[in-house]
Amino acid sequence: MTTSTRKRKKAAPKTFKAAYDILKTNAAELQQQDEPDIDNLMTTVEESIAAYRVCETRINAVQQALDAAFAEEDAVSTDSKS
Repeated sequence: MTTSTRKRKKAAPKTFKAAYDILKTNAAELQQQDEPDIDNLMTTVEESIAAYRVCETRINAVQQALDAAFAEEDAVSTDSKS
């Protein structure tokens, strides 16, 4: 009797926290393996790439919001000095 060890591909995470948790879990699993789990490697990599993209998108959005907020603050403080 053969049992499948293949992981089921999960839907892409919707939040930064969910994506970050996937990345942490997958990294820990890969680091703890004595022998590579080749049967599940592509699933793990694909899941990690999707999670990374969610994290990257959220980080970029926050960075843009911060840049805009600081630009507004700089404009207000420059105008008040004039």
